Amino acid sequence: MREFIVEADGGSRGNPGPAGYGSVVRDAATGETLVERAEFIGTATNNVAEYRGLLAGLSAARELDPAARVHVRMDSKLVVEQMSGRWKIRQPDMRPLAMRAAAVLPAGQVTYEWIPRERNKHADRLANEAMDAGSRGERWTASRSAAEPDAHGATGPEPPGPAGDAPATAAASPSDGAQPGSSARAGADVRAARNVASAAPDLGAPTTFVLVRHGETPLTPLRRFSGSGGGDPALSDVGRRQAELVAAALAARGTVQAVISSPLARCRETAGTVAARLGLEVSVEEGLRETDFGAWEGLTFGEVREKYPDDMNAWLTDPEAAPSGGGESFAAVARRVAATRDALLATHAGRTVLLVSHVTPVKTLVRLALGAPPEALFRMELSAASLSAVAYFADGNASLRLLNETSHLR
Repeated sequence: MREFIVEADGGSRGNPGPAGYGSVVRDAATGETLVERAEFIGTATNNVAEYRGLLAGLSAARELDPAARVHVRMDSKLVVEQMSGRWKIRQPDMRPLAMRAAAVLPAGQVTYEWIPRERNKHADRLANEAMDAGSRGERWTASRSAAEPDAHGATGPEPPGPAGDAPATAAASPSDGAQPGSSARAGADVRAARNVASAAPDLGAPTTFVLVRHGETPLTPLRRFSGSGGGDPALSDVGRRQAELVAAALAARGTVQAVISSPLARCRETAGTVAARLGLEVSVEEGLRETDFGAWEGLTFGEVREKYPDDMNAWLTDPEAAPSGGGESFAAVARRVAATRDALLATHAGRTVLLVSHVTPVKTLVRLALGAPPEALFRMELSAASLSAVAYFADGNASLRLLNETSHLR
C-alpha cells in the first residue's frame, strides 16, 4: 500500500481578508514531491484557509491513489486537533469544511500530526504565492512557483512572516499557555521567537463582542419588568445622556468595527448614538431582544410575587419555567441567544463587534462564556449603559474580559 505525506497551510491578510492556501503531497518513502496545489480564495479567515488547504491536499492524495495511507502534517493546532476528534468544532463556517475533509478518504487511512511552522515552509510559501497572485488579479500556477524545497528539504528565502497577517505572538485562549517574551523583537532572535511561538495553537485573532446594555428608560429606575412582550419605551433624558457617554468611551477606544442592536427602541436609540459617533451603520438582530415577560410586563418584582407567587417561585428555581401568561423562560432565551451568538461569530470572525442589548441577553452571553449554571443570572449586576466584553476563540473557548463597567458614566 502506498503512503503519502500531505503538508497544508493557509493564511489570511486581515483575518478575515485576502486569503489563500497551499498543499503538498509527498511520497512517504522517498520524500519526492508529487503534487503542489495553491489557490487564492478571496476573503476568508486564517482557519477557513487552512481547512481549504487540507481539503486540497487530501483530494490530491486521493486522485493519486484512493487506497493510499495519508499522514497529514500541519502547523495549525486547531485543524489537527479538530480533525483528530479531540477538539469540538464550534465555528459554523468551519464545520462544513471539516465534514468535507473527513469524507475525502476513509478515516482509517488518514492520520494527523501538528508540526512547527518552520517545518511547514513549503505549504506556507505556496499559500503566500497564491495570495500574492490574487493581489495581482492572477491565478497561481505551479510553473512559476518558488516553493519546491532543495535537496536538503529547505525552501528558498524565508517569506516576510506567517501566511496570515497575525504576528507570531497572536493572542490565544487561556488554555494556550504562555506567550513568547519581548526578546523576539531583536533581529538575531526573530527566528527563535517564531519557533517558540509556533508551539502554541494557531487560533488567529479572537472575535470580541462588546456588550452594552441600553440606557435608562422611564421604567428603569422604577425596576419594573420591561421585556419584549409589553410596551416599547424609548430612552429617557438620562438614558440619552448615558448613550452619549457610552459613545464617547467607545470612540476613544477606537476598536469597534460593527454595531448590532436589539430591535427594541431603547437599544436602537442607544446603538444609533454610538454608531453615529463611530461613523458606522446599525444592524438589527432579532435574537438580541429582551425576554418576553408575559403578564409581568410593567410590574415590579414585589407586585409579581404578590399576584403570581407560584409562578414566580417556579421561575426563580427552574430555567424552563416561563413567566405567567405565556412569557419566555430563561432556557428559551438561552437557546435563542446561543443561536444568535453562533451566527454572529460566523459572520464577524476575528472582528470587534458592539452588541447593544438588554439585561437577560447580556447576562446570558456572559453565563454561557463562563460555562456557569442558569442561576448565575441572579448573581450578576448589570447597570444601564454598562460595558461588558467577551472574546471568542477559534477552538470554541471564550474569555470574559469585562463585566458591568460604568466608569464612563461618572
